[in-house]
Amino acid sequence: MSPGGRTLVSDTPYTTNNAGIPVESDEHSLSVGPDGPVLLQDHYVIEKMAQFNRERVPERVVHAKGSGAYGFFEVTNDVSQFTKADLFQPGKRTEMLARFSTVAGEQGSPDTWRDPRGFALKFYTEHGNYDMVGNNTPIFFVRDSQKFQDFIRSQKRHPATGLRNNDMQWDFWTLSPETAHQVTWLMGDRGVPKSYRFMNGYSSHTYMWVNRGGERFWVKYHFKTDQGVDFLTQAEADELAGSDADRHRRDLREAIESGNAPSWTLYMQIMPFDEAPGYRFNPFDLTKVWPHSDYPLIEVGRMVLDRNPEDYFVHIEQAAFEPSNLVPGIGPSPDKMLLGRLFSYPDAHRYRIGTNYAQLPPNRPHSVVSSYAKDGSMRYEPANTARPYAPNSYGGPAADTARFGEIAGWASAGEMVREAYTLHSEDDDWGQAGTLVRKVLDDAARDRLVSNVSGHLKDGVSRPVLDRAVQYWRNIDKTVGDRIAKEVNGG
Repeated sequence: MSPGGRTLVSDTPYTTNNAGIPVESDEHSLSVGPDGPVLLQDHYVIEKMAQFNRERVPERVVHAKGSGAYGFFEVTNDVSQFTKADLFQPGKRTEMLARFSTVAGEQGSPDTWRDPRGFALKFYTEHGNYDMVGNNTPIFFVRDSQKFQDFIRSQKRHPATGLRNNDMQWDFWTLSPETAHQVTWLMGDRGVPKSYRFMNGYSSHTYMWVNRGGERFWVKYHFKTDQGVDFLTQAEADELAGSDADRHRRDLREAIESGNAPSWTLYMQIMPFDEAPGYRFNPFDLTKVWPHSDYPLIEVGRMVLDRNPEDYFVHIEQAAFEPSNLVPGIGPSPDKMLLGRLFSYPDAHRYRIGTNYAQLPPNRPHSVVSSYAKDGSMRYEPANTARPYAPNSYGGPAADTARFGEIAGWASAGEMVREAYTLHSEDDDWGQAGTLVRKVLDDAARDRLVSNVSGHLKDGVSRPVLDRAVQYWRNIDKTVGDRIAKEVNGG
């Protein structure tokens, strides 16, 4: 018999504390007699209580509720003329981790709320981790990181009531016309994907690719689901929110467990470096898409997710994705939102899961790390540096300028940032949203859009926000705006 009273099978492992020491009981604390006080010397009970009190790390401020899996990315087309990044070289296969998420909801929120979905990827390349942190939409609500915090707070819970509040959302959206394109996506069919397997993923931001000859290109990533895009109606989403709040998390895990590994094909849009300043709208504006007629999709490879994490907390909750993880051959663009995220993401990880978060299993590079970083809370791998400073005379690592000295940047463009944010001929906020309504959606999709928007507006949105919202939609498309006005005003 075990000290706790259970009969142990010979191959059953015995319980230990966190130091590996066998414990006396799983069920009874050490006390003075059967009814006496618990003794302070019962260090195992104290360890269990103290550990329990510290089980949770702060949840992500955005993208708190999510799911993920491991897999691989395999190149199927030669794009080496555009980038020297090793993961995109012909025939290359790279291990990776993906995490999908909702944006505004908390950890326990339903998977089927109407919300954009995060699409975060970590590639374990020969030159360190490359992270692509995108969404299931090719655009976003705002174009400047100055407004991001305000946008997120408007989508969260009302500070006085603790309740979700449509009035706050529409107040922010209608005072920020650059949101029109993304709101049109959000209120349409793709605002609630059928599951994570049935949605596309996009970099949304513009990035830079650099080839071995030093040529630069502006690029956008498009991960097209091989399962086909599918969605839930508002009624279906509402029903599932109450009956199966974890539907998307469950679907991904069960699909992989059953051998039905989901996959996505990566396509790129590629713009020659010198075409950006003269393009008809700012190509670095996160609220805009590049028309495929101008920059057609070029196939690159296929992403397959075929392995569930053995422990959700270790591998998904502690996964840290950051757009600042850019490997040789890939760099940022003058996109103001992207430049803000280069700082904010790693800063958030240091606060949420600790200074040495890069040493945790999902974040640990598969390549050799020779960093001069040292010490800090929870560090368990020493630096491979001999002495903790550079330069030094004791065999520490040194930057390989010959191989990696050409940083993928746009500083050589001189006036690129200024030129990017001067007025282009089509730099308006309503045009692409209107094109989406009139030329991409069919009649049935437009009907669902009107229904989704009207239902959202009738749920707690007050005047004058309601009046601004009607005008907002008339600016996008007058016919749709008039239909929404009729619905919300009861006419």
